[in-house]
Amino acid sequence: MEYKTVMHDEMETVELAQNFESEKFPNMVICLNGELGSGKTLFTKGFANALGVEESITSPTFNIIKEYDGELPLYHMDVYRLNGDVDTIGVEDYFTKGGVVIIEWADMIKDILPEERLDIKIKITGENSRTFVIKPYGEKYEELCEAVL
Repeated sequence: MEYKTVMHDEMETVELAQNFESEKFPNMVICLNGELGSGKTLFTKGFANALGVEESITSPTFNIIKEYDGELPLYHMDVYRLNGDVDTIGVEDYFTKGGVVIIEWADMIKDILPEERLDIKIKITGENSRTFVIKPYGEKYEELCEAVL
């Protein structure tokens, strides 16, 4: 099943992220895809804020992975610069560390993504509007979508 929802401004994107956070669970993996400026980092900021992360969230473009403390650990990844070469940094280890993993540009590493996860594709549909195409993989993620959407 696939869900589509339109966000008309940044606040709605933040609210969507906060709603997903309210249903969080250990080892949750959220895969974000979309062109530059579509709202991937904004979504992550909203999620992190609701999770109780006090640090400022920025895209980890050059760091690849940033770790934050909140109600659960947050592992924020931007794998754009890896060009699919993930062997040396242990991305897969984060999927079972008991926190929440949010991956920007997740399509770049689709071969190593866990079978169960939440995929969110963000499309720019106007100056401030974005269409979110949300696809759950696995029962936990289907239940997550039913609770949030």
